[in-house]
Amino acid sequence: MFTKILIANRGEIACRVIKTARRMGIATVAVYSEADRDARHVELADEAVCIGAPPSRESYLAMDKIIAACKQTGAQAVHPGYGFLSENEGFARRVEEEGIVFIGPKHYSIAAMGDKIASKKLAIAARVNTIPGWNDVIETPERAVEIARDIGYPVMIKASAGGGGKGLRVAWSDKESFESFTSCRNEARNSFGDDRVFIEKFIEEPRHIEIQVLGDAHGHCVYLWERECSIQRRHQKVIEEAPSSFISEETRRAMGEQAVALAKAVKYESAGTVEFVVGKDQSFYFLEMNTRLQVEHPVTECITGLDLVELMIRVAAGEQLPFAQEGIERNGWAMECRINAEDPFRNFLPSMGRLIKYEPPPQTLEASQPMPPLGPDGKPVGGVRVDTGVYEGGEIPMYYDSMIAKLVVHGRDREDAIVRLREALNAFVIRGISSNIPFQSALLAHPKFVAGDFNTGFIAEHYPSGFRAEDVPHDDPLFLVALAAFIRRKARERAKGISGQLPGHEVKIESDYVVLVMQPDGLHRRHPVHISEFVGLAGLATVLVGDRSYRIESPSRINDIRVTGSCNGRPFVAQADRGTAKSALVYRISHNGTQIDTMVLSPLAAELHQLMRFKAPSDTSKLLLSPMPGLLADVAVQQGQAVQAGERLAVIEAMKMENILTATQDGTVAEVLASKGESLSVDQPILRFL
Repeated sequence: MFTKILIANRGEIACRVIKTARRMGIATVAVYSEADRDARHVELADEAVCIGAPPSRESYLAMDKIIAACKQTGAQAVHPGYGFLSENEGFARRVEEEGIVFIGPKHYSIAAMGDKIASKKLAIAARVNTIPGWNDVIETPERAVEIARDIGYPVMIKASAGGGGKGLRVAWSDKESFESFTSCRNEARNSFGDDRVFIEKFIEEPRHIEIQVLGDAHGHCVYLWERECSIQRRHQKVIEEAPSSFISEETRRAMGEQAVALAKAVKYESAGTVEFVVGKDQSFYFLEMNTRLQVEHPVTECITGLDLVELMIRVAAGEQLPFAQEGIERNGWAMECRINAEDPFRNFLPSMGRLIKYEPPPQTLEASQPMPPLGPDGKPVGGVRVDTGVYEGGEIPMYYDSMIAKLVVHGRDREDAIVRLREALNAFVIRGISSNIPFQSALLAHPKFVAGDFNTGFIAEHYPSGFRAEDVPHDDPLFLVALAAFIRRKARERAKGISGQLPGHEVKIESDYVVLVMQPDGLHRRHPVHISEFVGLAGLATVLVGDRSYRIESPSRINDIRVTGSCNGRPFVAQADRGTAKSALVYRISHNGTQIDTMVLSPLAAELHQLMRFKAPSDTSKLLLSPMPGLLADVAVQQGQAVQAGERLAVIEAMKMENILTATQDGTVAEVLASKGESLSVDQPILRFL
């Protein structure tokens, strides 16, 4: 077994590998860019080596620097994590040539599966189901149209070297085939330096279901069941679960056996994933093979009790798999949410900055203890796991992907897992940057998701115009009103107990309040509230909102963001912030993805508040504002220039994304307010128009 390994990655996956290595008694070396000098993975590792400037190409993608770090520290092996160099055949070969072990598949396996055209031909030879299509390079758009007609619309036009949704289009007609072929080719050339494109049948109402495989150097290969990854946004996975509620045991076994056959065909050693597209009739077809550890591997760990990182390390060290196919368990249900630094209410634009507050929910599972203990009935009791690479007070840099954490739960069954995941999202406190937690909560509450009735088009179908606050209906919105009043009542009780109050002007405790739910147009909703049976030390009260009664009990302190307790006998976890940018008097209440801003006033104060003039937001129609924090990569116009609607104005780069800002109407640039290369904050003015 190795005594020291280097992790050629950053963020949560680097921290994840370090946890398992530490449990195995293996020393770890972290590599980091200058932007990650204070990152969590650097702190956790036994040693750390700086390998360059913040841009990935100068650090995490610099093969020579990573190999030099191995030699400098005496690391015997490299774990690549996912992303960066994890599926780079050249890197795997270089590492092997330098006498260092690559903790992953051999370079020839990566090469065989890295090219989509070649991998499809290999799959056909291994008798794996493949999507009908044209598997050779297509040279012209005219030929693409001919092939599409032969296959039958709709078709999918894909770049051979593509990934992450780039170089991929769905065409429903000759015109779309012609245009999409050209677009895919250009996009593939620019993104991957490889403009080869192929065409295959587009499966309608498809599901994305993948099989986890594991092979060793002794010819053994097994599958560790499947993961349901159909909830996707722009071809990026959002929620993953294991097992899938859709497929039958017969389909599950057939998919697993075909995945193993493909892995054996390329002499696969290590953990890998064979992805399938599954039709509504449970017909399934090979999509691609990911020759690395997947982001969503924790859900497989939770239902099998296996540590995939440990198994990757043991296989790389030459050990045999310690079990056969029939010895692999499948217990309970696991789900994972990717918690990303992005603003769902601003079309998921990246959000960067300092994590002022970071309090993940209480954890009962770890990467090195992936399955919860069994209960009296012999079934797992359920649990929560958080894989992360950040910490409170740390920075979310602009140079890398937007993932903050992976929130994973394990339940007795699918219904139990959904409940646990919603509760864990309610308890996940993130402040200082925006996160996609409200969107995740909305997805988990959607009736069709709960029923298991979805496919890869679920998000596009149900959120066609993006995500808005009104897309998160609460099953009991008056509970949020009652909770705001309850918290305010506790604060008044504390204020009453402060000594030294001026006689005759002591804080008086009221029983009646008016809760104003703030609206952007100033027409706030008014809710008269009566509070009785208040017990301060126990944190107990009956709150009457209209004709609805809420018996709330909560031991949480008034300055706690995470509020736990019970309402009418049912447990809850919510979040409450006192004071916002609008007013120090505002209580912001968040629960199940719904967020309201409230003011809890006495009846008299509420009447007086109605007399105050509403201050409309400033007119910004003459300004081009930065929709996200990032680097101003380009300003395409200058002062005095006339622009037309749709014309390119500026480009902002952040978190591997390039956001092009265009003119919404004709106009003339009056002033350029920001310079190329400048770091921008949200809503910072870039241009002013006449």
